[in-house]
Amino acid sequence: MNEIYFDNSATTALSPAAREAMRDAADLFGNPSSLHFAGLRSAALLKKAREDVAASLGVPEGGELIFTASGTEANALAIFGTAYAKSRRSSDVILTTDSEHPSVARNLDRLEKDGFRVVRVPTRGGTLDMDTVRKYLNERLFGVYMMAVNNETGAIYPLREVFAAAHAAAPLCVCHADGVQAFLKIGETPASLGADLMSVSAHKIHGPKGVGALFIAPRLVRAKSIVPFYDGGGQEKGFRSGTENVIGIAGFAAAAREGNARFEASKAHLEALSARLIAELTARGLRVNLPPRRAPHIVNFTLPRIKSQTMLNFLSARGIAVSSGSACSSHKSAPSAALLAFGLSESEADTSLRVSFCAENTDDEVTAFLDALDAGLSTLIRIKR
Repeated sequence: MNEIYFDNSATTALSPAAREAMRDAADLFGNPSSLHFAGLRSAALLKKAREDVAASLGVPEGGELIFTASGTEANALAIFGTAYAKSRRSSDVILTTDSEHPSVARNLDRLEKDGFRVVRVPTRGGTLDMDTVRKYLNERLFGVYMMAVNNETGAIYPLREVFAAAHAAAPLCVCHADGVQAFLKIGETPASLGADLMSVSAHKIHGPKGVGALFIAPRLVRAKSIVPFYDGGGQEKGFRSGTENVIGIAGFAAAAREGNARFEASKAHLEALSARLIAELTARGLRVNLPPRRAPHIVNFTLPRIKSQTMLNFLSARGIAVSSGSACSSHKSAPSAALLAFGLSESEADTSLRVSFCAENTDDEVTAFLDALDAGLSTLIRIKR
């Protein structure tokens, strides 16, 4: 049975280039903080990897790129590192969306308990409510922490417009983009978004799990507007202590180089795959949950009277992997907060599936998926009756 993997928003397969880079890096066992020959070799590899990931992210000269253990940790460093950098000032309002990834949403819940006022901007239909944003554009605004691309619906939020307006209203405001689903998918960079901080993850771009990175704008570093949220040996320029995962970082850099080099071709391919899938699903009378602007690799749709987990199991038994929501909350019984924010009812959210492509997926795989979906619809609706 040929397996079809359509859950690339959860994680991607390790690319041959990343695997080879990691295998080579495994021979460089020295600690990159050591000053002898073995440490210097690892440090040189780390430096080159940082340059390569920074280049793929369009990091301007002078910006910091800090390696972390995940996109989740990068988000946490961005949030807590800025919130606790200085004693509380008159600014205490934080803007976010009502459909954030848990690694942002839950950490902002903690800040709310610490006295910050967190405003969750509605995203119904995948559209960010700019009227709500404008309501809080004043000197009380402390920070904006928002995702660039929603991991469940593929909605692209207008961060460029939001960040520009926020900086104009409150020049010291911190603007953070969770770029995990956007990185090498839609072409946005910290510079194009006007972001002070941007988080990315290796395993979403065919790199290894356990590696992420955070871009930090020079002005935040100069003003000491971000601090580490735990202390240790002072690695990563003091922002993230702990011996760097050199092997994983080497794989991250290889995946980033490859993804950057073929970005335009990959984007066009993903757009073609998703366009065909959307057309086929619509022709079958299925509801496709389409935001007005969406990333090319994510398609979310709602099934008729079939729980998403039931269809997921049906497809999985036939060697096809899709998702019923974020992998970070897939074992929970509660409906997806992102889909509820999109405007789906609880029953609709509980009957929705996400297909997420990568550049290696093919049109033939879309055909096979649709055939299996048709079989599932026929079989499972008949059983339900």
